[in-house]
Amino acid sequence: MAGRKRGRKPKSDPLSPAADIPTSTSPHIDDDVVFSVSNVELIDPPPSTSRPRRGRPRKILKLPENSNPQNGKTLKKATRLVIDKPNGVGVGVASLEGTTVNNADVARVVPAMDAVVKVFCVHTEPNYSLPWQRKRQYSSSSSGFVIKGRRVLTNAHSVEHYTQVKLKKRGSDTKYVATVLAIGTECDIALLTVDDDEFWEGVSAVEFGDLPALQDAVTVVGYPIGGDTISVTSGVVSRIEILSYVHGSTELLGLQIDAAINSGNSGGPAFNDKGNCVGIAFQSLKHEDVENIGYVIPTPVIMHFIQDYEKNGAYTGFPILGVEWQKMENPDLRLSMGMKPDQKGVRIRRIDPTAPESMLLMPSDVLLSFDGVDIANDGTVPFRHGERIGFSYLVSQKYSGDSAAVKVLRRNSEILNFKIKLATQMRLVPAHNKGRPPSYYIVAGFVFTTVSVPYLRSEYGKDYEYEAPVKLLDKLLHEFRQSPDEQIVVVSQVLVADINIGYEEIVNTQVLAFNGKPVKNLKSLASMVENCNDEFLKLDLEYQQVVVLQTKTAKSATSDILTTHCIPSAMSEDLRM
Repeated sequence: MAGRKRGRKPKSDPLSPAADIPTSTSPHIDDDVVFSVSNVELIDPPPSTSRPRRGRPRKILKLPENSNPQNGKTLKKATRLVIDKPNGVGVGVASLEGTTVNNADVARVVPAMDAVVKVFCVHTEPNYSLPWQRKRQYSSSSSGFVIKGRRVLTNAHSVEHYTQVKLKKRGSDTKYVATVLAIGTECDIALLTVDDDEFWEGVSAVEFGDLPALQDAVTVVGYPIGGDTISVTSGVVSRIEILSYVHGSTELLGLQIDAAINSGNSGGPAFNDKGNCVGIAFQSLKHEDVENIGYVIPTPVIMHFIQDYEKNGAYTGFPILGVEWQKMENPDLRLSMGMKPDQKGVRIRRIDPTAPESMLLMPSDVLLSFDGVDIANDGTVPFRHGERIGFSYLVSQKYSGDSAAVKVLRRNSEILNFKIKLATQMRLVPAHNKGRPPSYYIVAGFVFTTVSVPYLRSEYGKDYEYEAPVKLLDKLLHEFRQSPDEQIVVVSQVLVADINIGYEEIVNTQVLAFNGKPVKNLKSLASMVENCNDEFLKLDLEYQQVVVLQTKTAKSATSDILTTHCIPSAMSEDLRM
């Protein structure tokens, strides 16, 4: 029999499996609160095994049998308790030093993941190369979350060209048909609702928080690829600036985070450590030189979208100052413009002729301030402590139809103050067709359509910025519309027939004039051709090309060509109106 050692009883490691810590909850504890070994976190690290620590053994947190935090019992001597909720994300930290733990307190710091839903969408995209038909339908899944007013937020690209949208709650096996209320293309946000009352049972709306600061913790929740259940990733805010929104081809305020955002995360909420939503995950940077760079739509952009919808009953968009400007960082440039040493601003290069500000501002005006906020020579304005941001952020805070005060410096050193009315800007080559099918017109096998970014992407692929004709790209990047209804009309292709022999190789070439009259848009071209009584149809194309067809023969041949290619009509429905 071995001898019994005398002395003090050795201390037990509170993190060892043998530690006297309850590993199961009392039957009376709420199902939403789970206490386990992994939930206990000690601020002080465990002592080193090489050098015993003197003093009394550390007291270990024990829950009295049949105890319930909802009863208001006080748990003392616990340094920190980490409480996980099955419908929460991350961890909520509650100090228990002589305080009472209430389930309501925990709910304030742990966001309810039951508000995060999975979005199923069936898309049917237009076929821009064959505009009289649509592409084969396909399905996608993404994320969304419930907000006040029985509504759900997700990304616009998640429901683009939708034919059916369904939502599924966490832990449910039922998909509910949703209705799309609004789609904000520029800000990549969509608003949905569900008519079935059963969907809203037991679901609490997500609360929005303020714009986070740098290094603030964020937790992204959603349904990314790799599984069917909900996924949680965490990180911090690493950058706040004006970002390029890929889907909307616009620049708005955005958050850069280092949490993983993968396909399917789109539309999912990003929570702060208080359990409030601070953004919507929507895109990530994929490049061989970067890792874990994701982007989140922040709450100012989200609230702008929601308030715009509530105010107007529809999404009207973000206003844009219709000017192109140049930095004034060079001192000689500032001196030549008549600027004083204490004056700062940016030089206006060009003004959109269709923008309201074209009536007041002039090229070479120096924009000194917007709505009373001074603009620096690099085009930035003060944002928060230690931060600056592009002054377009001030413009994006406005709504379409709002007024703004601007101060400019003219060539003669005259300072002028204007009050301009802001509006959304329509580009000569639009970035989106707002969900509408493409317009087309066909005569004698010539397929006419309008140029847009989706059309260029359909014709030349995702690298259209390198593959498309230079003249079309120049109009995309630099041209302004001269009138609100101006369009770039092109011969998309020529459907081969006897009447158009010799013209088969004409592809994606702009139409400049018809019978000597400028082509303003596709509708005007269709009207001129349909009402033409001249002997010939003469088209003046880009690169000095000319197409001439006999009028009667061309119109009579059109019907046979449509039948041969199974085309339902010679023109799209919008041109008939």
